[in-house]
Amino acid sequence: MKIKRSLRISFLFILIFLAEIAISWSDKSSIEKIIPSDDKKPISLKLTNNLSAYESMQGLDLQIQKFMKRWNIVGASVAVVKDERLIYSKGFGYADKDDSVRVEPKHLFRVASISKLITATTIMKLVDEGKIDLSDKVFGEKGILNGDEFSEIKDSKVKSITVKHLLNHTSGWTNRKGDPMFQNLAIANEMNAELPLSTEIVTQYVLKNRKLDYTPGRKSVYSNFGYAILGLVIEKVTNQDYEEYVVTNILNPIGIYDMRLGKSLLKDRYENEVKYYGLKGERKITSSLGTGEIVPKYYGGNSIETLGSAGGWVASPTELMKLIVAIDGFQKRKDILSDNSIKKMTRSSRRIRPFGWTGTDKNGYWWRTGTLSGTSALIKREKNGISWMLVINTSPKYGARFPIYINKTMMKGLASVDNWPSYDLFDYYESGNLNENLLVVK
Repeated sequence: MKIKRSLRISFLFILIFLAEIAISWSDKSSIEKIIPSDDKKPISLKLTNNLSAYESMQGLDLQIQKFMKRWNIVGASVAVVKDERLIYSKGFGYADKDDSVRVEPKHLFRVASISKLITATTIMKLVDEGKIDLSDKVFGEKGILNGDEFSEIKDSKVKSITVKHLLNHTSGWTNRKGDPMFQNLAIANEMNAELPLSTEIVTQYVLKNRKLDYTPGRKSVYSNFGYAILGLVIEKVTNQDYEEYVVTNILNPIGIYDMRLGKSLLKDRYENEVKYYGLKGERKITSSLGTGEIVPKYYGGNSIETLGSAGGWVASPTELMKLIVAIDGFQKRKDILSDNSIKKMTRSSRRIRPFGWTGTDKNGYWWRTGTLSGTSALIKREKNGISWMLVINTSPKYGARFPIYINKTMMKGLASVDNWPSYDLFDYYESGNLNENLLVVK
């Protein structure tokens, strides 16, 4: 009887598995935003920490706990994929320390510049669909953004900037005069604009007031501004709002229902978004929203709304990993981009960055970092079929360099695993008929 019952449970699990695939990959052309519901429930909301309480992963648990204690991190969330199966999704510490709310897989975090990977993926999807070309000019009479609002251009070399230049940070702009994405008050004053600033206003300001610092295409110099412009490119090409297009055409079709652009203020955080914390003694600054208040960088000091396509997304590691397996070049799950587009995205050299990713190497490692006050995150894809993400809700001590320590922690923790879980949490459903013990590997 036990054997028959086990077979019935296994058969049910297979049926659910097939149903999930059907849901995730059907009707990809739909432009209707899918609202989370019982049958479109985000996978991150279905999971709990206890589903990743594997004995074989306890070494990873221990390393993460040591990492958090060492750096005084309030809360963290981790997801691990093996051979395109989600085998681990777990929260650590507090989503809200003040109210004693523990981090669970459902919690959303600001992911900062990991947003650039989302934007680059959307651009390359448009390339695959023939709606845009990497060689297309962005500004000028023959450019994508050729409207009157972008016609006042101080440096004529701007008209030679292409979509590719924005993707690999070779546009010619640097932060020599400051990063315009973090100069909200000065730009608003100059342009007589309302806060938070729109990408259009920031772009108009830069075109009108700044010259390029080098010839487009010559070298890569990291540019938040370039990825903000890509958000405008997506809107112009698709005739849709940037967030709406990404959600309905990239995320929803692969079963991602709980990623969105974030907000700056604590009062505007989403219901399942974590609370952010700063370092002890961290300096406060004047609000970027024009209130005149002195505020923490992580709640009003940085304008999340202005960062948008360059750094404004909030997400859970679980759902971000669902995106990663759709662009990782592995074959067990169908990618949403062509092989050619994935190769172009991940091609890099000593002087030229890849598209969206922070870096790639010849050993098959691809990585994307994201850091702002109140958060730091790292996604890594490895040639051996392991991909993972760790994100925190606390200002990192070493700023943009902090992902180095995230990487050390995860590599040490993963190296301790000698028996990988065999089930796929991507395909887990809450069901009274599904034996949750099947998902526990000892």
